[in-house]
Amino acid sequence: MATVHQIHPDSPQTRTVDIVRDALRQGAVMLYPTDTVYAIGCDLNARSAIERVRRIKQLSNDKPLTFLCPSLSNVSEYALVSDSAYRLIRRLVPGPYTFLLPATKSVPRLVMNPKRKTTGIRVPDHAISQALLQALGNPIISTSAPSALETQDSYLSPAELFDHFEKLVDIIIDDESSIGSQVSTILDLTEVEPVVVRKGLGWETIADWITDSA
Repeated sequence: MATVHQIHPDSPQTRTVDIVRDALRQGAVMLYPTDTVYAIGCDLNARSAIERVRRIKQLSNDKPLTFLCPSLSNVSEYALVSDSAYRLIRRLVPGPYTFLLPATKSVPRLVMNPKRKTTGIRVPDHAISQALLQALGNPIISTSAPSALETQDSYLSPAELFDHFEKLVDIIIDDESSIGSQVSTILDLTEVEPVVVRKGLGWETIADWITDSA
């Protein structure tokens, strides 16, 4: 049964964040809020935890996983960022955007796309996510939790989400907010021109100046 931690959405309590951090370092899997939807996550460096995340989402090893970084400066450690990609990312972070980029050796094989050697990275505009990232000192896996549920409901209550995952994860973070329904916008930055792979939250902001393939 998962342990539920209540964390203030705007001023995360340091003591509680540190408790979650310690659990993540020991390989815990958590359900946590982001600036888009609730996500299933773990420490990027915890292999056994990543394998559990894949089982929870029923993802094969050839399906890449997105992870969160606290800032643009951290992104360059895990991805090869061209000058043009850097300028674009700088305009959009922090925010609800996932950037597909060529992965560096710092990205575990279990996370990246095995054929393209690419990875998906986000810099969230969310106090709890940022507090966890700063405390942990490592990126955090972020894969949509609502998409793991077999439901077509446009609105999902926190109670429904928590009930589903309470036996699947170790930690549930409750910020007493509603469950977001919009996923991130995905931008492929592996080529010269950025391409929209998925329209999500924040799409309207970039609609006039990004190539649309979605």
